[in-house]
Amino acid sequence: MATVYDSISDDQRAFIVAQQMFFVASAPLSPDGHVNLSPKGLDCLRVLDPNRVAYLDLTGSGNETSAHLRENGRITLMFCATP
Repeated sequence: MATVYDSISDDQRAFIVAQQMFFVASAPLSPDGHVNLSPKGLDCLRVLDPNRVAYLDLTGSGNETSAHLRENGRITLMFCATP
C-alpha cells in the first residue's frame, strides 16, 4: 500500500532534489487505453513549494502524459535512491 503525504517535507525535498532520475506514470480512464511510464532526468524537476513540483516534459515517443492529465488530472512521480 502506498503512503500518501499532505505535503513535501524538508527531508523529502532534499531527497527529491538529490535524485538524478525519476519516473512519471499516467493512465487514461478507459480500460482499453495504455499506461504511460517514462524515465525523466537531466535536471528537469523543481520543487516549487511543499505542495507543488514542476518538471519539463521532453517528449520523445508521443504525448500520452499530457493527454492523460487533460482527461483525468492524475499523475504519479516515483523517486528512487540510486548509488
